[in-house]
Parts: sequence; C-alpha cells; structure tokens
Amino acid sequence: MIIGVPKEIVLSEKRVSVIPEAISKFAGAQVIVESGAGEGAGFTDMMYSSKSASIVLDAETLYSRSDIVLKVQPPTKDEVGLLKEGSTLISFLYPLANLETVSQLVRRKITSFAMDLMPRISRAQSMDALSSQATISGYKAVLLAADSLPKLFPMMMTAAGTISPAHVFVIGAGVAGLQAIAVAHRLGAVVEAYDVRPVVKEQIESLGAKFVQLPVSAQDAQTSGGYAKAQSEDFYRKQQDLLSEHTKSADVVITTALVPGQRAPTLVSEEAVKGMRAASVIVDLAAEQGGNCALTEPGKTVIKYGITIHGLLNLPSLMAPQASQLYSRNITTFLFAMLKEGKLNVDLNDELIRGPLVTQNGLVMHDQTKKALEALAAVNS
Repeated sequence: MIIGVPKEIVLSEKRVSVIPEAISKFAGAQVIVESGAGEGAGFTDMMYSSKSASIVLDAETLYSRSDIVLKVQPPTKDEVGLLKEGSTLISFLYPLANLETVSQLVRRKITSFAMDLMPRISRAQSMDALSSQATISGYKAVLLAADSLPKLFPMMMTAAGTISPAHVFVIGAGVAGLQAIAVAHRLGAVVEAYDVRPVVKEQIESLGAKFVQLPVSAQDAQTSGGYAKAQSEDFYRKQQDLLSEHTKSADVVITTALVPGQRAPTLVSEEAVKGMRAASVIVDLAAEQGGNCALTEPGKTVIKYGITIHGLLNLPSLMAPQASQLYSRNITTFLFAMLKEGKLNVDLNDELIRGPLVTQNGLVMHDQTKKALEALAAVNS
C-alpha cells in the first residue's frame, strides 16, 4: 500500500497533511511525499527522507502511484483528475459547498472521507480536525486584534496615571471562541462572550469572561453533535439589535458563529459597526462562509466607518508548523482506525467511519450531500 502526501496548491495554504515525525508510524506502508510539500510549514524534503519517506518530484507521479492520498484542502478539479481510479482520499472536503467535486469523485470511483464531517463522539476526539484548527484560529484572531487595536489590552498603573483595559466581545463560544476568550483574558482584556446555546455559559465563565444573556431565546439551538443550529430570520434580526448594545462598548469584537453547511448568520449589522468606538477592531472568523459581520469582505482587511474589519481566510495556515502538527495527528489517527493488517477496512457499521464517508464505489454515501446533488440535478433538468 502506498500513501501519498501532496503539496497543497491552494493560494496561501502552507499546511501539510502529514509531518515527518508521523512517517515512522506507517509500518508496512510506503509513504511518498511530493517535493516541497512541507516547506511552507518548515518541514524540508530531507526531513521526510530521513524518516524513510520517498520524495517524488511532481503531483502527477504522486497521485498516479498513491492508493491513499492525505490532503488538507479539498482537491481542485485538476487534482481529482490526477487521482488513481479506485483510490482513497482523506482531506477536508466540505461536500455541501463542493458538489461538483463530489460528482467528480463519484465518476472516478474514489472512496473519499471528509475530515470536516468527523462525528463528535469520544472515540473521535483525537481525529477532530475542525476543533484542532479552530483552536489555532481562535488564538490567532486575538493576536490580530491586539496588533490592530491602537490600545493596550491589559490595565496598567503608571506614574502618569492608570490605563484602562481593552474590552473584548466574543460572539460564538465554540472551540475557536473559547480559545479567543482564554487568550484575550490572559492578555489582560475585560472579556464578554455570547452564544446562542445557553449550555456554554459555564465554559465561558470558567475562562474568566462574562456570559452575555440576551432576552431572546433560540428554538432547539444545538445539534446532537454540539454545533449551533440555524434560526429564523426574525430571530437573527432581534439578535442583531440586542448584540449591537454590546458591540458599541467593545474595543474588539471577535465573531466565530458558523452553521455547518450554510452561510454564516449575519450578527453584526452595518448600523452596529457605525455605532462602535472609533478605531475598534472586528475579527470575523466566519469569513470563509460569508462572515458574521455585514461589512466583512472575505479574504481582506478593510476599514469601514473607522473600524478595522479582518475577514482573513484560513488563519491556521498563518501558523502552519503547529497547525500541521495537529492536523497530521488528526488525519493519521483516523487512517490508522481503518487499517487492518495493512489493508483499508471501510466498516459501514462503524459510526466513526460511516460519518465522514462521502463517496464509495461510484456512489454518494453522505445523505445530505446526496440530497443536495439530487436537488441540483432536478433544477438543471
């Protein structure tokens, strides 16, 4: 069995799916790595070869030889075309947002697993790539805010007087939000946080932040997997109005609210931005799904009404060495869970394996993706 680690070709992606230290764990399998795959994360070809990996010079060679391909980003159309028919792909896929890619994988009879569909069960904690990368994003978001804000985060008592601490408001208390709360608190800011799920109040307060309770309740706010559920437009309008009372007194607003498979809800309106303190900062971690702020421009940092709004994409790539280290642990642990006597065993009765499975033997195996493709076909017919 040959396991391939390609170089990521998406612009600004510096992460690599497998770090050199993990190579030795693939006993009985040959690992081939595309030349330069780890350079963006600080891992040289020599570091891989010293761990018994073989270096190949181009993507065509790697894909044509690999029985299993381990990636970070969803494959492009050209990359899917390079995959060996009947091989296996494990990567982030976001299938509902990449239906054409899924169709291509079906046509080439690729068995594909989406790291973003990992079930939230105890057995999968070490494989939860969304959480590991969100931890990096939450940390980096606070550093971006601190660097952009023309104020100090901590309170300081000096001979010239006392400097008040910065006020940070975090919207969304998932993994990224909780990490942002913890980092902002350690930097000395006064932190408030809000989440549509009341069950996270204890977690927020345990990190030193004040939980913001809004006089508007969500219906069935949390999925069985612990993610936030989409709410009605009326709920979001009321939520925007109430949140604006807190954003206007904040120096930094960090938004992290995502709904799997859907556009991110707009939580910070244009009017709310207008009402914020001069020179305040917004870091929108939902930019990849459209953004939680109405004025976010995905992929850019802009200044609107005197407020700096960061809509940067792929924050984990900005900290590629450790982001790669965590992702490598996630993806290799998942792969090892399927390897039996040196062969890939796709047990459809195992929730751990069935959950992330998107395509197999020319069929779409993920129910929501299958329904989305059927709906798309009906529209186009």
